[in-house]
Amino acid sequence: MLIIGIAGGTGCGKTTVVQQLLGAFPEGEIGVISQDSYYQDTSHLSYEERTSINFDHPKSIDFKLLIAHLNTLKANKPVEQPVYSFVNHNRTGDTIHTLPRKVMLVEGILIFTHPELRNLFDIKIFVHADSDERLMRRLKRDIAERGRDLNEVLSRYQNTLKPMHNQFIEPTKTYADIIIPNNTYNTVAIDIVRSIINEKL
Repeated sequence: MLIIGIAGGTGCGKTTVVQQLLGAFPEGEIGVISQDSYYQDTSHLSYEERTSINFDHPKSIDFKLLIAHLNTLKANKPVEQPVYSFVNHNRTGDTIHTLPRKVMLVEGILIFTHPELRNLFDIKIFVHADSDERLMRRLKRDIAERGRDLNEVLSRYQNTLKPMHNQFIEPTKTYADIIIPNNTYNTVAIDIVRSIINEKL
């Protein structure tokens, strides 16, 4: 199994890169694991307490479970990937039955911050986008898909998201094998990654 980590700041275009890679290979050859499925279980907290969690800090991620699931997939066994609700700030209790594939894409803003997880990646990709562009994408997504209002998104960006990006996410660019500038569609970079996957397969 080839495991590819795709990191980068919020709104940088990781999902676009994942979709482009998925579309480049026959269905069933590539699987996806999202860091967003592995936020810590917060069932023991009230909704008000959950809303104050800094979800852009590495401590918000259940890396132990994510690493265990990747190792299980490497052993050619399926896993039950948690389902996370951004509206309720907690796992829903549902899971996604995830089968091992020839290639597993792992995407998330914080996946390069954890050494043990980072070492599981055969290829590490960092998707870079301008901070203004990332903020605009985050605003559109959080308001449309996650039930946030403008003030809440801007407050979270200023108080946690931006400082956490500078402290934890941007420095992990140094671990990347490939950096994709994603202010526009970068088909050359995607073609390079696709060629690498073909060679490995």
